[in-house]
Amino acid sequence: MYSIGEFSRATGLSIKALRLYHERGILVPHRIDEDSGYRYYDAANIERARIVRFLRDIDFSLNDIAEILDGASADGDGIRFLEDKRADILVKIRRQKEIVRNIDLLIASEKEAAMALKNGEFEVEEQTLDTLLIAGIRFKGKYSDCGEKLGKVGKIMGRYISGKPMNLYYDSDYKEEDADIESCFPIRKGTSKDGISVHELPGGMAVTLVHKGPYDTLNRSYEKIMAYIKEKGYVVKLPSREVYIKGPGMIFKGKPENYLTEIQMLIE
Repeated sequence: MYSIGEFSRATGLSIKALRLYHERGILVPHRIDEDSGYRYYDAANIERARIVRFLRDIDFSLNDIAEILDGASADGDGIRFLEDKRADILVKIRRQKEIVRNIDLLIASEKEAAMALKNGEFEVEEQTLDTLLIAGIRFKGKYSDCGEKLGKVGKIMGRYISGKPMNLYYDSDYKEEDADIESCFPIRKGTSKDGISVHELPGGMAVTLVHKGPYDTLNRSYEKIMAYIKEKGYVVKLPSREVYIKGPGMIFKGKPENYLTEIQMLIE
């Protein structure tokens, strides 16, 4: 038999921990002296203590340890519990990897925006846009409604988002009340749900211009890009797009004078 002090030295578990494990029924002494209340442990207790310490070292909770040991002593369910915990850990690892990937995307996009700001003035360009898989909400309403729609898409599809928020405009003219808009994000994968449509946004040749400044000054850049399109004799294909490179995001609010919005107009 081992006294609690001897057992503590033999197992590397503190006396305080041994008392706690006894209270929780995880590591019950072989015998307790009725007169003195002293705890005495045997060789079987040492083996159980070794298992308890191992499980604690790999961050299992006391409740988990109790369930594993109870299952192991009952009908072998301890192994099944460990297998379930292993599966849970693998799911968490995959989720953590997704979080790291999203953080990397955020860092990259912020660096891209900072570089664009540093470069100063922006000119009209022609470029080929890739076809994108997007998740969006199409509605008729005010332009000011877009923030709420983007927030909903971002909340539901967050883990699959692969690019900056966008608005697609299906009208050829400006409308105050019933504009035909789709607020969306590029995504890696996903399915339509909860009022959000997942579909491809066709690419093609486009005329683009990055606008620096508040949204209420976007008309200046629209005037510039439309003048270019008229001069070239191009025909615009709807929907036109606004990509919000830098704006009042959920993390970095930023200053309106530093907002970056890329206007994209596909041409026939």
